[in-house]
Amino acid sequence: MLSLFICGTAVTSQYLAEQYQVNTPMFQSFINYSLLLLVYTTMLAFRTGGDSLLQILKQRWWKYIFLGLADVEANYMIVKAYQYTTLTSVQLLDCFGIPVLMALSWFILRARYRLIHFIAVAVCLLGVGTMVGADILAGRQDSEGSDVVIGDVLVLLGASLYAISNVSEEYIVKNLSRVEFLGMVGLFGTIISGLQLAILEHKDIMKIQWNWKIALLFIVFALCMFGLYSFMPVVIKVTSATSVNLGILTADLYSLFFGLFLFYYKFSGLYILSFVVIMVGFILYCSTPTQTAEPTTVPQPRSAGLDNAALKLDENDSETPAVTVQFTRGESVVVSTD
Repeated sequence: MLSLFICGTAVTSQYLAEQYQVNTPMFQSFINYSLLLLVYTTMLAFRTGGDSLLQILKQRWWKYIFLGLADVEANYMIVKAYQYTTLTSVQLLDCFGIPVLMALSWFILRARYRLIHFIAVAVCLLGVGTMVGADILAGRQDSEGSDVVIGDVLVLLGASLYAISNVSEEYIVKNLSRVEFLGMVGLFGTIISGLQLAILEHKDIMKIQWNWKIALLFIVFALCMFGLYSFMPVVIKVTSATSVNLGILTADLYSLFFGLFLFYYKFSGLYILSFVVIMVGFILYCSTPTQTAEPTTVPQPRSAGLDNAALKLDENDSETPAVTVQFTRGESVVVSTD
């Protein structure tokens, strides 16, 4: 379902760019963050107690500024990279976020992987390579952009920022709450994307020749992105950020299936093969749960020892009355306290 949401955002963005020459990634992100603000930040505003909006801002406001900045810039860099490099490069280099995500999960979330997890990731990346090969054979690699190096660097930076955002998301939804994550991302994402929009894209927005079709495409994009942001924390909470990112590798395949009818892509049997390979890797990864390393603690002595026992006796003497037990010849027991 998450892959279908991503597919919806990709198809609507491509349709806006190709049919109506509308290329406003920051404006589209701003609409999504505004929806998150309207729904989830409002929910936080009506809360009371320690998890209210005011308390969250007092305790963790600066952390959410960095999270919002990472999320906004990750979205912007990936979309911007298409202007400089090829679709093939973006698809390949975007996978760089998965090893970065695993490394961050290892150190921050204390996740511990087994051999089967690394094999599963390798299988998924093999599926992505198969898909890229199918793109090349089908002639979808596109012409090289104006500066391939800049585009590739933007993809690597965007993938790394996505990894930071996803690891933070996993920590927040598992230790705090889903509403807090979405509400804070909506709040600071709206502010940051709004400022960047006013600086970079205000002229592009003024050039849009608005009609009902363009408005409908913007609405569909916003709803798909809102659904993606709303449901991804649910999936991450019951699985992990790494497994989610492996699963959504299939989004490019769904985009292809829509592109066959909308953009007249050429079909290749390698697309089906890549889909199967990615799903096999995803199932392998989910077949064995990851482990979480326990925090190291100072080992406690197994016995108190003579000195500690004597110390405890001294402490007990000062707190509890002494007890004297006497036995008489008549087998009776007399207990007296001093």
